[in-house]
Amino acid sequence: MIFSEDRKQLRQMYADAWQKAQGAQVLSPLESQIAQVIEDHPEYQAALGEEDLTASFAPEDRETNPFLHMGLHLAIRDQIATDRPPGISKVFQELNGRYPNPHETEHRMLDCLAETLWEAQNQNAPPDEQKYLERLRKIA
Repeated sequence: MIFSEDRKQLRQMYADAWQKAQGAQVLSPLESQIAQVIEDHPEYQAALGEEDLTASFAPEDRETNPFLHMGLHLAIRDQIATDRPPGISKVFQELNGRYPNPHETEHRMLDCLAETLWEAQNQNAPPDEQKYLERLRKIA
């Protein structure tokens, strides 16, 4: 289950997937995706310790929330795989030609997704997919 309002439970999924991957245990497809994102972010691997599973990572403390960051990567990968919103796979391919690797391309896309989700939350509305795609197309 990746959808939960229990922050510690969601973060525990990351820790469990990483622990299983490090132990060469069989992973579910979702655990494999999570472990790959963690592998791509060695700077966040230490955040899988017990104390960070309950940390707030408050923006006013100028701390990056590693779980939010990795969750946005997972969301973008899922969007590309399902082409939802329609056209995002094509936009990703176009952007990917500008950057050295897909992970760097995803990093360029993260702010657009976060801004779109923030707006939707503040407006108590679904994310504006067209506005999101427009933002992505404007990435330099």
